[in-house]
Amino acid sequence: MTRQLLIVDDEGTMRQLLRIYLVKAGYQVIEASSGMECMQRIRSDICHLVILDVMMPGMDGIGTCKQIRQQTRDLPILLLTAKETTEQKVIGLTAGADDYLIKPFDSRELVARVESLLRRAYPGNVSQIELPSLQLRLDANGKIATIAGKDLLLTGKEFEILLLLARRPGRTFAREEILEMAWGMEYEGETRTVDTHIKNLREKLRLAGSPIDPVITVWGIGYKFQVPV
Repeated sequence: MTRQLLIVDDEGTMRQLLRIYLVKAGYQVIEASSGMECMQRIRSDICHLVILDVMMPGMDGIGTCKQIRQQTRDLPILLLTAKETTEQKVIGLTAGADDYLIKPFDSRELVARVESLLRRAYPGNVSQIELPSLQLRLDANGKIATIAGKDLLLTGKEFEILLLLARRPGRTFAREEILEMAWGMEYEGETRTVDTHIKNLREKLRLAGSPIDPVITVWGIGYKFQVPV
């Protein structure tokens, strides 16, 4: 099952180099060129690990790391730094980073650090949902969905909605309930946001080869998940 990594660096050449190393190692890669874009990516995309450069204009890597930790304690963060000092390492680890790598680095060390962090963050295949009649498998810890063994590329919110519905097949969830569970109680957006994500989720399931549309609209209320017998 392919992990998706987020590379955050303001230098395009460095992002390209990291992408080459990581794609060759079998990972999927998404990119951000600033701390602000990093936070947007984390909110909108499934992300299993962040590779974060310390020296960036605007919100630097340390500030970005602190922002990430305000949202989640579980997402692994690997800092890239050109300063090999104890003080710099302590600052990064105190900000919430899990590990650091000194530039310039060897591609093998980069991949080894990434693999080590992923093993620690996702130690096993617990909290899995398998629905053979749909050929659907969900890994709640790894945030990975597959149909017939092939990765289903969902955004973070699409995955959360699918996981919520699939855990309780037959149970109707109101739009407001889905909004609260997937976005949080403080989110003030409209319930039509749920409809848009459901539409996109259905299309991705169809294109991936789902034998039926398992997401059922309960008119005037919300949605439920059906599993064929």
